[in-house]
Amino acid sequence: MVRDAMMMVTSLRAQAALCAMALKSTIFKAELSIADIDRGYYRDHALTIARHPSETDERMMVRLLAFALHADDTLEFGRGLSADDEPDLWRRDLTGAIERWIDVGLPDERDVRKACGRAREVYVLAYGGRAVDLWWQGAREKLQQQGRLCVSEVPIEASRALAQLAARSMRLNVTIQEGHVFVADTASSVPVEIRTLKPLSNAR
Repeated sequence: MVRDAMMMVTSLRAQAALCAMALKSTIFKAELSIADIDRGYYRDHALTIARHPSETDERMMVRLLAFALHADDTLEFGRGLSADDEPDLWRRDLTGAIERWIDVGLPDERDVRKACGRAREVYVLAYGGRAVDLWWQGAREKLQQQGRLCVSEVPIEASRALAQLAARSMRLNVTIQEGHVFVADTASSVPVEIRTLKPLSNAR
């Protein structure tokens, strides 16, 4: 009986190990060269991106785009899909206070409002075509009064084209000028015309 119990424990541990392996994130590397003429920001960033097993190339590349739009030496990737209490990206000051909270996709409006209570500025970079319209129709009334919140949309054609640039090792150039964004590798360039659904109006 003791032997059977030990074998069962061993089996459970093996199953747990297999589950952990199955849920292990895939690591991507990106060398990002950013020329943000609008902000006067010119910098190269060597990034390590952990892609959650449930995350698509499209979502990961929108995360990378969000980094480029808000690039800063203190901007970091959060655990995103792996944690309910962290965004996809965030910037914190030396005290740990959250200066900027950035989510991509179509987050629950309750989570967005909660983030507005924790961070000085909150940004949502939505994508998904018609799904964005339906999400915003349902969330707009409750989110419109959040002064610290900015909501923008990446057109579905652009997010799908960005997904085609995804590779385990990437070298990308991002140019931002007068609100126009271009993301390019050595073979192709993707124009991204970001549409603002709700501007930031009252950052504290």
